[in-house]
Amino acid sequence: MFVKTLEDVIGTEDHAKGEAFESRRLLLARDDLGYSFHDTIVKAGTVQLLEYKDHVEANYCIEGKGEVENETTGEVWPLEPGVMYVLDQNDPHIVRAETNLRFICIFTPALTGREDQDKTEAAPDPE
Repeated sequence: MFVKTLEDVIGTEDHAKGEAFESRRLLLARDDLGYSFHDTIVKAGTVQLLEYKDHVEANYCIEGKGEVENETTGEVWPLEPGVMYVLDQNDPHIVRAETNLRFICIFTPALTGREDQDKTEAAPDPE
């Protein structure tokens, strides 16, 4: 058993930041659990087109307001606390943040924390 806090991650290499997001990676592949666990903030006013080709992910919204769109089908769902969206088919999707959105995210297989948010893992912002 081990215990980790969000404060243990903030400011370390496991705290990834970009123009549109912050990902606080609490569990990664090196923890050898088969999944990774992230506390992620999507910044207000941003739009991201994402597609994780090698990972299935579940995202549970705990703060904020926005929407997620299945880029393939055009279906759109509102995002607010208590809503989860699951990318079980490596779905390309668009996240639009009206306010800061905060998610608890699980990825399988586990992310290493060194994945690059480039064309192999995520497409650039559509704007």
